[in-house]
Amino acid sequence: MTNFDIETLVAPARPDRTGADISAPVLPVDLRVTGLAKSFAGTPIFKDVSFGLSRGEAVAIVGANGTGKSTLLRCLMGLIPADAGSIDVLGTDVRGASNAALRAMRAQMGLVSQKHNLVPRLSVLSNVVQGLLGQKPGLRHWSQAFAPAPSREAALAALEKVGLAHLASRRADRLSGGQSQRVAIARALVGQPKILIADEPTASLDPAAGEDVMDLFFALARQEGVTVIFISHNIDHALQYGDRVLGLAQGGMPLDARAAGLSAEELRGLYD
Repeated sequence: MTNFDIETLVAPARPDRTGADISAPVLPVDLRVTGLAKSFAGTPIFKDVSFGLSRGEAVAIVGANGTGKSTLLRCLMGLIPADAGSIDVLGTDVRGASNAALRAMRAQMGLVSQKHNLVPRLSVLSNVVQGLLGQKPGLRHWSQAFAPAPSREAALAALEKVGLAHLASRRADRLSGGQSQRVAIARALVGQPKILIADEPTASLDPAAGEDVMDLFFALARQEGVTVIFISHNIDHALQYGDRVLGLAQGGMPLDARAAGLSAEELRGLYD
């Protein structure tokens, strides 16, 4: 594990399509965690978890069921309290922040989960407009029919990015699984977040649709220059899409390494 005590770090170089490394500039740290611990009903989940993420990094979190991957994400977002340690997200002290400060922080984050969480009876466009609720709360962003023109335009632009602008008026419950997840990605991107969090984004999809969604998700993330944290049980996805891999096991985080230097066999060892 690595503790980050400085305000900036050099983002890991990323391989381009030819396999050559591309040097990245010094970028701000979007997230820093130090000595984090969490337990439920007296049962420890993890402790002494420390890491930092620079702007534009893609980081995979891997580990067996019950090691606390989703719990860690919920702590980072301030949805559940940690027992010890510090969490700084986009300059917000998560553990000491007010509810208003946490809402402002989450408004700068996008979330894609394994359950697409679309409102079935609303249109695709209305579902994407709802991605602006964190920044612009109120009834006007519950439906595209009431949304201001700039919000509808932003939602349509997000749908264009995922290739579904032509389905803007279709009800969400008439979409395929892959289409639904693409709409969820558009909803996560519409507010131009600084951090994207994905919790098993392909778990409910067949392998072909899952590959399409991952390719699209990370192409857009790179294009937008956002920091990505994603949970995956798919070792190949962790190595292919992550700049770094964080591994939870045995009540801690024994792995924090560049994906390019890891093998699938090494990651499988976390599941033993």
